[in-house]
Amino acid sequence: MQYEEKAKLTTARALVPVVILVASPVLLIAGAPVRRRYLRYVYRDEAPLILDKKQGRISVHWFVVTSPLLEWLCRPTESLARRFSRRG
Repeated sequence: MQYEEKAKLTTARALVPVVILVASPVLLIAGAPVRRRYLRYVYRDEAPLILDKKQGRISVHWFVVTSPLLEWLCRPTESLARRFSRRG
């Protein structure tokens, strides 16, 4: 989507938190593995850039990756995963 497409940007900015809230029960239970897989998918080698300033493109993934709500909901399972990995 282009920077000039203001309606799409506004819609994406508004809907990403709603979708994250709908998925919040899953994220609270299994947030760390879900977030890790998602970030691996977004940043894979052959993937297009999520923010390409030269071409004026921004991806919906950018709103998800930079969302503090997603980070906050995944924090409990990430801390548990770190705690168990130290004992292992």
